[in-house]
Amino acid sequence: MEKKEYSNGEITIIWQPQLCIHAGICAKSLPSVYKPKEKPWITPENTSTDELIQQIEMCPSGALSYKKSNN
Repeated sequence: MEKKEYSNGEITIIWQPQLCIHAGICAKSLPSVYKPKEKPWITPENTSTDELIQQIEMCPSGALSYKKSNN
C-alpha cells in the first residue's frame, strides 16, 4: 500500500492515496496546508501541530493519519 509522508518536525502526516475519497475536508479546513494542485500538496509547517491533528482526525476515509516524532 502506497504511503506518502510529510513532516513539520513534531508530527508526520501519512497520506494513503488509494484510500482517499476526495471529500475535500482537508483542503476546506486547512487551505494553507492542503493544496491539491501544488507539489508537495501537503505543507504541514503552515499551521500548528494541534490544528493538524484536529483536521486529520476529521478525515472520513482514513487516508490521512499521523505519527508523533520522537524528539
